[in-house]
Amino acid sequence: MTKTQSPDFTPALGPRGSIGLYDRVIALLTREKQWRAKLLEALAPENGETIVDIGAGTASMAILIKTTQPGARMVAIDPDPDIRLIAEMKAAKTGTELEFITAMGDAAVDNRLPPGTVDKVLTSLVLHQCPVPVKKSILQNAFRLLKPGGTLLLADYGRQRSISMKLAFNLVRLTDGYSDTRANKDGRLPDFMANAGFSDIMERSVTLTPTGSISLYTATKKET
Repeated sequence: MTKTQSPDFTPALGPRGSIGLYDRVIALLTREKQWRAKLLEALAPENGETIVDIGAGTASMAILIKTTQPGARMVAIDPDPDIRLIAEMKAAKTGTELEFITAMGDAAVDNRLPPGTVDKVLTSLVLHQCPVPVKKSILQNAFRLLKPGGTLLLADYGRQRSISMKLAFNLVRLTDGYSDTRANKDGRLPDFMANAGFSDIMERSVTLTPTGSISLYTATKKET
């Protein structure tokens, strides 16, 4: 996200981190291939679907999804214009056609994505960087964007169930702030999803990493 501290989120790799190193750090410290493969399998992108990645960062996941299913419309939302430049260069290098929107994950972008028009929304390694009110508003926006019957997929640090994972997660908490990461550590994300209106909430997998455990959650916006 941005290099300048914002009241709404912690920048990628913390306020003193280098966004140029982001992809290498994520690959090294999060066992990225494991949890991204699980996320892609759960997402199961289909031809003709509109899929939105909230907090897309350098677009690693968005590119993976689009190359897996070229017939899907893939929209990458992130508030940081510097991160977007990296994402656009990566997409161009791989010949991947993505749509980019520079906005916070809880912002209404009705001119590009009207409410109730999106098949699937995903967000990965984003909510742990946000204060609780922003976590909740991002999830509310995801619910607003989805069609009835649409799916939310969330991959992020969840409840840290063992002493070793709690200790490992301290590295993230030191970088991204103890206040913003507390709800993740305590396993509150499913409650936030339920409060946003989602149902059928499930923790599908847990990936143990050098920086704590990353949980993959799925949820549904029920048909009306």
